[in-house]
Amino acid sequence: QVHLVESGGGLAQAGGSLTLSCVASGDISETNSMAWFRQHPGDERDLVAISISGGATHYVEAVRGRFTISRDNTWNTVYLQMNSLKPADTAVYYCNYHPSNSWGQGPQVPVSS
Repeated sequence: QVHLVESGGGLAQAGGSLTLSCVASGDISETNSMAWFRQHPGDERDLVAISISGGATHYVEAVRGRFTISRDNTWNTVYLQMNSLKPADTAVYYCNYHPSNSWGQGPQVPVSS
């Protein structure tokens, strides 16, 4: 069992920045991936960015160039640096850990125009 604790959500202004953090604890695998998903009101939960052990990262087109996913040197913590925020980035952001498919609690990130 892997437990995820997220922090850093809150109200942001368009054009501003915000950083989310997610710490994994429990039955951590040496090989894992951690990702950020987001869910807009009334929509499905969609992938935003993913970081794989070894350093590979992937971003969806909507955030590429504005968001940065990174890991600390323990590979148990993942960050999402969000720059140039837009009202369309308003969502609940969830941290995900693979291979256990664990989820964080999902802090809200409202972005005001």
